Amino acid sequence: MKANFILFFGIISQVFAVQSCGAQNSRIVTEGAELRLVADGYDFTEGPAADKNGDVFFTDQPNDHIIKYDVEADSVSVFMEGAGRSNGLYFDDENNLIACADEEFQLIKISPNKDIEVLVDDFEGKKLNGPNDLWIAEDGGIYLTDPYYQRPYWDRTSPDLESQNVYYLAPGAKSLITVAKDLVQPNGIIGTLDGKTLYVADIGDKKTYSYTIATDGSLSEKTLFVEMGSDGMTLDNQGNLYITGDGVTVFDKNGKQIKHIAVNENWTANVTFGGKNGQTLFITAMDALYSLKMNVKGVRW
Repeated sequence: MKANFILFFGIISQVFAVQSCGAQNSRIVTEGAELRLVADGYDFTEGPAADKNGDVFFTDQPNDHIIKYDVEADSVSVFMEGAGRSNGLYFDDENNLIACADEEFQLIKISPNKDIEVLVDDFEGKKLNGPNDLWIAEDGGIYLTDPYYQRPYWDRTSPDLESQNVYYLAPGAKSLITVAKDLVQPNGIIGTLDGKTLYVADIGDKKTYSYTIATDGSLSEKTLFVEMGSDGMTLDNQGNLYITGDGVTVFDKNGKQIKHIAVNENWTANVTFGGKNGQTLFITAMDALYSLKMNVKGVRW
């Protein structure tokens, strides 16, 4: 999460050419595809997540809005105002939007009717640092990162917790358990469809790790995946990992860089797959939402 920027609203048809490293031969991007500016004019975009229709929801956290991009209509609208300063988003199997809402240091569930249920609001009686990003496993278990970023809308100026951890909320559980705590500042998080591997970006240490997920949801076998941190992350159906920050950098399952997608913004915050058949990459960057047609698709399609 970075600083606020100028607020105005609109959809712009401007496009930017996709640039990639000259030595790379990856064909994950549709031939001739261009990076499209879908919408801009927000303060800071984050947390893109696609529902079952392929529509993409993302946050404008400084304005406390969740925005919906309707793929078929090619239009954006405010889905919710007063969304707990939501940051990272993810849909569960019942089309509820699970959100990291750091205004009150909570994990919340937003129903299709916009009813809000607080799933978690503390860890062992202490306020969380500020839930940032999450991933939901096929069995409904939720993994979330909890870095500390001082917000201007908080009264507090220091964290209640001593460390910045990764937590797990088991299906049906009411309390979090710590599954990774030896990180500087965990941020982006994403897991594989088979539920066996979890990737966690330690943006504070400029590294991304992989973990093995046990049947009880615990993590083991922490392994350095790449010497690069990330804000948000996603995976495609070939097992490639998409890391954000300076544009979008793509690594194959062995940690080899296969693509760099340049984005003409100072910071790329997050990324997800959506659209028809999950074959469009959506990127939140500064005040905007971008899209790019792909040959690969998201793991849920």
